[in-house]
Amino acid sequence: MTTATKPVRTANQPSAPAPGRRAKRSGLGKRLELTILLGPALLVFVGFVLVPIGIAGFYSLFQWNGFGPLDDFIGLDNYVDAFSGDVFQGAIVHNLIIAGLSIVVQLPLSIGLAMLLNRKLRGRAVLRALVFAPYVLSEAITAVIWILMLQPNGFADQVLKGAGLGGLVHQWLADPGLVLYTMFAVITWKYIGFGIILLLAGLQGVPAELREAAALDGASAWQTTRHVVLPLLGPTIRIWIFLSVIGSLQLFDVVWIMTLGGPANASTTMATYLVDHGFKRYEFGFGSAVAVILFVICFLFALLYQRFALRRDTQGALTRMAG
Repeated sequence: MTTATKPVRTANQPSAPAPGRRAKRSGLGKRLELTILLGPALLVFVGFVLVPIGIAGFYSLFQWNGFGPLDDFIGLDNYVDAFSGDVFQGAIVHNLIIAGLSIVVQLPLSIGLAMLLNRKLRGRAVLRALVFAPYVLSEAITAVIWILMLQPNGFADQVLKGAGLGGLVHQWLADPGLVLYTMFAVITWKYIGFGIILLLAGLQGVPAELREAAALDGASAWQTTRHVVLPLLGPTIRIWIFLSVIGSLQLFDVVWIMTLGGPANASTTMATYLVDHGFKRYEFGFGSAVAVILFVICFLFALLYQRFALRRDTQGALTRMAG
């Protein structure tokens, strides 16, 4: 009967590190790696996002014209004045109208055009480029182009008259009841290409085998689209809705260049209202309050949308990554 003997460690043989020490070193390495990778981005985020938000919130508590010391503390009066003003209330309504029209009009149009451009067509690449081209243009160029086209007796009016639709000619940018919807048409022309490209990318992820299986089961093209394609396109659609609503709430440049929020504040948005009072009228305290209100509205929407619409999409992505 033999007995097991313990291995004898010589003086020159290094001892194995203890499991606790290895775990401690691994934890320190991970913390160091996270610090190196996330540190610069965190500093940029704090310096260019959180700090300006805090400064704007601080300025909003004062009546300040941008010059001299902050010595006229008025508390929340700027916020009360903003919410009690008819122009700002109208600006909020205008932003909500644009956001609602984006979902009701732009979304079905983007889905339809994306499905059309996803088919095998002659010149499909050229058509995709033409659809996406307006999105590449800057907002300033877009605004100038449409100002020239929509001026009285301009290109748009001449096209309508040439088609025998002279009765549809209007003062597109001077009619208070029409200017907001004119702005929406311009915005749709400018940004719909992005939605189409985004949805095209989502359609590329729909397996062709599922469509073929649905067709073999006797499903029509509409039934296949409704019960197979659209559910699989759901995460992309929800991302598009989020980006569209946030963009509608922050709408500024095209409206500012084309109408300055006019006529008679008929196309004023929260952002144009902010710039008009904050910079043109030198009401920096009041403008800061409007900026904080706009930030809070966008932030609350983002949180609620993440909670009730995007939660399962992000959880599925995290689950796939973990797996």
